[in-house]
Formats: sequence, structure tokens, C-alpha cells
Amino acid sequence: MDNLYKEVTPLLTFLLPGFLSASIFYGFTSHPKPSQFERTVEALVFTFVVHAATGMVQVLLEGVGRMFTVGDWTSASHLSCSVLMATVLGALMAAAVNRDTFHSWLRGKGLTSRTSHSSEWYCVLGSNPTDIVLHLIDGRRLIGWPKEWPLNPSNGQFYIQDPAWIDDDGNTVELRDLDGIIIHAADVRWVEVMLGKGVEHGIST
Repeated sequence: MDNLYKEVTPLLTFLLPGFLSASIFYGFTSHPKPSQFERTVEALVFTFVVHAATGMVQVLLEGVGRMFTVGDWTSASHLSCSVLMATVLGALMAAAVNRDTFHSWLRGKGLTSRTSHSSEWYCVLGSNPTDIVLHLIDGRRLIGWPKEWPLNPSNGQFYIQDPAWIDDDGNTVELRDLDGIIIHAADVRWVEVMLGKGVEHGIST
């Protein structure tokens, strides 16, 4: 048992930064977690990048150490630096995906027409700060500000603030006593996105 612990511990220590980066990435983005195998492969890629960056930092610090000494580069220093690099890498990747940084640049070069968001559903609702109209399966229509929305149309809930029902004549019945309504995505037949843009902080126009 002790021999197994000694053999497994270095491997887990080596892979830890990659799994940390992957966890931060999926925690900060709307992307659903893939299968265990795909997550392992992604963690290995993150591990390679983290250890490469850590090696560059080590070379840089050792170069600085020739002029003045701060301390020795030890295994603890390597682990601490790799954990820090993993945290930064995961956060930067999540920020780039949430801002559509890579794909917007690729679209500008004509290399792709896709976005970095997890689905067209999320892309449309996230990039259009405006009221929406939910057409429910039972025929009712609800208009309001989408404070929260599901990651995909098959499951999850909408949280609609400043809600109002739309009657058969097109008149709105405002629900002034409510902050919002939670609607299950499975109860929605389709969604209309209004032309007029709302303002920030969930206040609709």
C-alpha cells in the first residue's frame, strides 16, 4: 500500500494543474462538461501547457538568480508555480470564451462562422440585451427581461423579470407585484427577441 501511494502521488501531483485549469474553465463558462474521457484529454492538454509555462518561469527566475538570490527553486516552488499558472490559464481561457475572443478573430479572417458559445441559443440571448417573448406550449405569451436563461432549449429554466402576459388582442397585462417568473424551458415552444434594446442591470425598456 505504501509503495502504491508513493507511485501514485507523483502522477497526481503532475496532473493536478491540468485538472485545476479544466475545472476553472467549466466553472466560469456556460459549456456543459463533456464525458470523463474528453475531460481527461483536455486536462492533459492543460497540463502540458501549464508545465511548459512553469518551465519558462523557472528558467527566467534562475536567470534572475544569477544577479541576486531570493531563494532556491524546490519541488514545492515548482508545485506552487504550476498551480498558479493553472489558475491563470483556466481563468484566461474562460474569459476568452465568454468574450468570444478567439472565434471573433477567426470570423474576421474568414476562417469560421462559429462562435465560442456553447449553443446558438445561448449566443443569441447573451448577445442581445433586450426583452423577449416566450410562446408557451399552452398558447400563452409572456414578455419580459431574461435575467437568466437555460444553456440549451431542452432543459433548465428562464427567469423573466418585469413580466407581462400578452392577451389575444396584443395587449399586455403587467404583473406589478412580481419581481419575476421562472418558466421551465420544456414549456416554451419558441422565443421572440425584441428589436428595442434594454438597458443594463435587468431594467427593460
